[in-house]
Amino acid sequence: MQRHAEDEIPYPDGRWALLRDMGVLQVKLIVDGLRDLLLVPASLIAGIISLASTKEGQPGLQFYHLLAWGRESEKWINLFAAVKNAPQEISERQGFGNQDIDNLVGRLETLVVDDVNRGGLTSQAKSRIEKILNSLQRDRDDSSSGKRS
Repeated sequence: MQRHAEDEIPYPDGRWALLRDMGVLQVKLIVDGLRDLLLVPASLIAGIISLASTKEGQPGLQFYHLLAWGRESEKWINLFAAVKNAPQEISERQGFGNQDIDNLVGRLETLVVDDVNRGGLTSQAKSRIEKILNSLQRDRDDSSSGKRS
């Protein structure tokens, strides 16, 4: 990674740059934490609204709109931007390589799907959840069309 003039540490003494970066990180951590605190209930509510807004088998987009906003806010917060002030061997290090939590979720999902395909316990749970969701959808459709069960 080649450094540019605009990337240079604005303080000639590395200690001041470190103190500044520590302070900025604390502010960013607070902002990021508050965002996450809001996203927990907001994502659940948006997910429920998306499920309730299902039309022709397709859920509403509210949950994914929230995810897109979350991704943009993550870029804006840019939590670890100060790593650019670290020595090059630290700023270029990639400790996790290409792995992330989505890889772990994918492996777990494969285990669950395999269990469902074998008719195991998760298959029974999936059937029950689908019955509940279908029942909720029917109730919503009936109430919006004026029918009473």
